[in-house]
Amino acid sequence: MVLRISEIVQQFRPDFTTYESLYKHLHSNPELSFQEHETSAKIQHDLQQHDLFRIQSKVGRTGVAAVLENGHGPNVLLRADIDALPIEEKTGLPYASTKRMKNLEGIEKPVMHVSNPTPLISPKTNIINQACGHDMHTTALLAAASLLIKARHHWSGTLILCFQPAEEVGAGAQAMVDDGLYLKVPVPDVVLGGHVMPFRSGYIGTRRGLMASAADSFRLTIHGHGGHASQPHRSRDPILTAAHTITRLQTIVARETNPTDSAVVTVSAIHAGDAENVIPTKAQLKLNIRTFHPDTRARVLASVKRIVDAEALAGDAPKPPDLKPTSSFPFLMNDDAVTAKLETSFAAHFQCSGQNYDSNTIKLGGSEDFGILATAVNRPANYWCYGGIDPAIWDKAEEAGKLESLPFNHSPYFAPVVQPTLMVATDAYAVAALTWLT
Repeated sequence: MVLRISEIVQQFRPDFTTYESLYKHLHSNPELSFQEHETSAKIQHDLQQHDLFRIQSKVGRTGVAAVLENGHGPNVLLRADIDALPIEEKTGLPYASTKRMKNLEGIEKPVMHVSNPTPLISPKTNIINQACGHDMHTTALLAAASLLIKARHHWSGTLILCFQPAEEVGAGAQAMVDDGLYLKVPVPDVVLGGHVMPFRSGYIGTRRGLMASAADSFRLTIHGHGGHASQPHRSRDPILTAAHTITRLQTIVARETNPTDSAVVTVSAIHAGDAENVIPTKAQLKLNIRTFHPDTRARVLASVKRIVDAEALAGDAPKPPDLKPTSSFPFLMNDDAVTAKLETSFAAHFQCSGQNYDSNTIKLGGSEDFGILATAVNRPANYWCYGGIDPAIWDKAEEAGKLESLPFNHSPYFAPVVQPTLMVATDAYAVAALTWLT
């Protein structure tokens, strides 16, 4: 008997009770980038219960990859990211994280599985800000793996699971590739993944072409000549130079970028000085730049360098500033042909099951390193998004015209409602894989 994709998914869905418990465990026990040791162990333990996967651990330091060979057919890679953020959770949930751990610089931080405290949807660009919720991604991929194992007599090919570390710092995908991921697992024919976003739970969307911006982050050190606050003429104040630099950087978007284009230049941190009567010797800033076109990216980055150097010169700094890259995310592109196939299978499955499928979802304002898993071996990819906001809360806020007041990702108050989010996320992985494997 030949079953349609939707029939396979509905017939072989796992018992979500187990995976809801797993989600809550992962939510309570988040880990920072490249330190996801307990999370990786939990993933391996779950996969070992099936006794069918060939499992590779410590890929890219803390990543996990697993392979299920099931006859002749295409190689399909499904990816979930597994790291969390240094945020103190304030959701009040019974399974809220209270965990603290040291980051890679040795500084202890509270940790939470949660994105950017900026508006939910930008009214200017119609772009949604990037989210996290990697505990949901991990749980859904494990649930989808269980579904696909039970349904293995209805598909043929090779399933590759990739649990990627360190997405939040834009380094995990490249680390796995550099560590020989594609020597340890077959090279995929297609790379697929998804992300929970602050949409109404039950919503799922795909998009052709550009899905997410590029992101470039820097640490900027502006040098000065320290001295007594009563004798500023005998010093070179790096705080004043930093203030002029911050203000001038905002003109890149306001006065150098075409209003029909999009770019974001953010100074997200500044540290300088200690005592109120001492002019410090340096000011340290952190910069984050988001762009949506390669030409814009090159121009904006050149403008950042020009302004940083010029303001240091104007402030008579004793030496040139240090502008050091800290992370870089590529543009995330969805392949048209791959997306077209998913449009057919997603529409057939999610619309028939009462969910809200959108074939033209808005671009993500944040960034992702997911695409590296595909571009590293010149393979096509697709990255979709789905909602996590409690439908009752969403509908009430929408009726009141207050959607932007809802908690969102990277907010300490954000937590996806477990269902129907987990079912939609699981179904998406399974339907996407079966689109090729059947």
